[in-house]
Amino acid sequence: MNSILIRGGEVVSSAGAARADIRVENGKILEVAPELPPRAGEEILDASGLKVMPGVIDPQCHFREPGNTHKEDLESGSRSAAAGGVTSFLDMPNTNPPATTAQAIRDKIALAGTKCHVDFGFFIGATPDNLEELNSIPEACGIKIFMGSSTGTLLVSERPDLDRIFGNGRKLIAVHAEDDAMIKANAARLGDKATLQDHPFIRSPEAALKASTLAVELSKKYNRRLHILHLTTEEEADFLRREKVDGLISVEVCPQHFLLIAPEVYEKLGTYGQMNPPLREARHGKALWQALKDGVIDCTATDHAPHTKEEKDRGYPLAPAGMPGVETLFPLMLDRVSQGLCTLPDLARWMSEGPARLYGMVGKGHLKPGYDADIVFVDMNKTRTFRNEEMQTKVKWTPYDGWTVKGVPVMTMVRGRFVFKDGKFNEPGWGEPIRFDPEWER
Repeated sequence: MNSILIRGGEVVSSAGAARADIRVENGKILEVAPELPPRAGEEILDASGLKVMPGVIDPQCHFREPGNTHKEDLESGSRSAAAGGVTSFLDMPNTNPPATTAQAIRDKIALAGTKCHVDFGFFIGATPDNLEELNSIPEACGIKIFMGSSTGTLLVSERPDLDRIFGNGRKLIAVHAEDDAMIKANAARLGDKATLQDHPFIRSPEAALKASTLAVELSKKYNRRLHILHLTTEEEADFLRREKVDGLISVEVCPQHFLLIAPEVYEKLGTYGQMNPPLREARHGKALWQALKDGVIDCTATDHAPHTKEEKDRGYPLAPAGMPGVETLFPLMLDRVSQGLCTLPDLARWMSEGPARLYGMVGKGHLKPGYDADIVFVDMNKTRTFRNEEMQTKVKWTPYDGWTVKGVPVMTMVRGRFVFKDGKFNEPGWGEPIRFDPEWER
């Protein structure tokens, strides 16, 4: 691969932002300095006026392959990622069949290598019966546990099963923290009278807090790395402010949980606003944003989980829960910067450095010599209005249809190659498996 010199941009990290040049060679960052002289035959990229940021990492996606590729597949999902400045993603195991074996993970890795525009990793799903498989696959980024109601076989809600999984092995455990018994009891009380507006009360804050509390208890009991997915409640944020142990327990938040507020979101979007855990009232969103700013929450994610319009139009409770988000994640957060609510160094910490550190990703998350040249170029003066028909996801809708944001990723580079530039995409198959540090206790 030819050498590339990126000149004139403002390079951003969690430590700050400064004018600097970056030399890329063979897919790696070779040098970062205030001014680098060009070499003979070197490609020059003028980044004047742009913010040069580490590629965004989305640590929670559902790209639906295998089994539900009418909603999304690895090619369309990773194309959406590239359009949004996301250079690496971690995909969840609730596919059809579910990724609950070492062979299933290896099959997904092989398939992704032929289809993905960006780099990738995969979770293995826990069941009450696959403990041996969970600990047999170093290629998996972590173990996913659905503690609350789930489709298929991916539900682990009984204490003895949870103890057995937490108590055996070293790999990071990521939990969907909702208490299954409380959800079922709430649903039974409402019965056929339940409406979409009841969704956040069926899957109540109390159910979320109870499951998160149990997960933290098990993490501390077995000294097991825990990552709590898509936090949604003020109560959980307050609990974790007290009980979280740095280096042992980490937390993420999805932007929809502080941007889309109930009950208005259900009135406006109907079942297109239905997801699990649910969108909640304003007090929760305010608490989540503060917890992210304070460091109680470590990183952002999307829980990108698309369903077709036909499926969403079935009405409550028949419509499936979930919404797309990987393409809108970074622009929405850049818009928060434009509003003065956070800074670009904040985004580098939450969206790049944080996920790379939490999952032990090798060569990801930083614009430093020796790291992969995963770079996103941002025009903070540019605006974009999201339109359903313009989204890269197969389902062609977004809950942010009609929203205008200021701050737009205009080019995305993965390991020194542009995967998105001038509105065009590279050929699929450039993506590679993310490497995970074998010495990092996951």
